[in-house]
Amino acid sequence: MRKIGYARVSTAAQNLDRQVAALRAEGCVEVFRDKASGKSTNNRPQLERAIDELATGDVLIVAEWDRATRSMLDGIAIIERVAARGSLLKVLDRGYLDLTTPVGRGLMALFSALAEDERHRIVSRAEGGRQAARARGVRFGRRLKLTPHQRADAIARLDAGESARSVGKHFNCSHKTITRLRG
Repeated sequence: MRKIGYARVSTAAQNLDRQVAALRAEGCVEVFRDKASGKSTNNRPQLERAIDELATGDVLIVAEWDRATRSMLDGIAIIERVAARGSLLKVLDRGYLDLTTPVGRGLMALFSALAEDERHRIVSRAEGGRQAARARGVRFGRRLKLTPHQRADAIARLDAGESARSVGKHFNCSHKTITRLRG
């Protein structure tokens, strides 16, 4: 029986060390790691590799269930794929779940649904915050490279036939910044 671990963080700036240490302490011989957003359930190639690596009697150990799945159906699909390989699933942050029993599998489905609900709540709160900020006049995105006066001057230079590259060099910015002024 091998123990194969899986850990995920959302961005490259985040650190997997805490999850990997927990998986190593649990005795995982291999740890598969993803650095990808949790929005999509399709962007976890290392989770796919970890499941493909499982053999009969192996255990897939996940550091945190909400790092492996974001929806109830996805969680159930993972459980079914692991079971179809004759393997077991253990989730460290849900240690009281025994997935070898029907009750344990049912509880895992419930927790997957709760994780999906929490993800929807996070998205909803974030969108509400963005809408409130827009209503207050907050502009999102990078700051503009050129002042209104510089933009008007750049457009006048383009209209006079000067190239976008030349105008960009004059204002110390990319020619693409200049070409976007007309669009």
